[in-house]
Amino acid sequence: MTPDLLTDKSFSAMLFDMDGTIINSIAAAENVWAKWARSHGIDVETFLPTIHGRRAIDTIASLNLPGVDAVTEAAYITQAEIAEVEGIEEIPGAAAFLNQIPKSKWAVVTSAPRELALTRLKAAGLPIPQVLITAEDVEQGKPKPDCYLLAAKRLGVNCADCLIFEDAEIGIAAALACGGTLVVVTATHTTHSPAGAAQQLAVKDYLQHGGLLLSTLKCL
Repeated sequence: MTPDLLTDKSFSAMLFDMDGTIINSIAAAENVWAKWARSHGIDVETFLPTIHGRRAIDTIASLNLPGVDAVTEAAYITQAEIAEVEGIEEIPGAAAFLNQIPKSKWAVVTSAPRELALTRLKAAGLPIPQVLITAEDVEQGKPKPDCYLLAAKRLGVNCADCLIFEDAEIGIAAALACGGTLVVVTATHTTHSPAGAAQQLAVKDYLQHGGLLLSTLKCL
């Protein structure tokens, strides 16, 4: 989708994934996960690309490691990530962009646990949304659309009437599944394969087409 195709569209709300979409936390997250993977004899190079956009408990459970309790290990990962805030920063222009949206018209929808999400938002200097959907809020994480459907419900809008910002393949799949219009943020990820992703608008950051994106919100 080219930017001009948004000029005749309007949306009731905007939904944002967090890591890789409004925050660059890749170095911090991969540092924690790499240490964990090595301690379990997992090949780091092939493993790290699978962690993005996914709940820690789902990532660990999918490995089917003998004798490993996914709940316990996910809790450990979360605490390690909370302590690893060095280098976390906003995707360029994200703070200014979010501060221009009425609080009742946007939400953050992340696979991170709530405590970690709040820690990273604060570390990056981003506003805390009124609606924050985290790992604890849904039984099925991304790529299931439950988290986006819940965010739209709490904002009092239909998901199909939302502009959704995502970056990683699992999150993109969730956004497409809920029926919203997708904007792919490519600041930290550049390759996307889910069906339909190539037809969506891609932006490097919030300095690119920021004015146009804001103009699509019905209340502005």
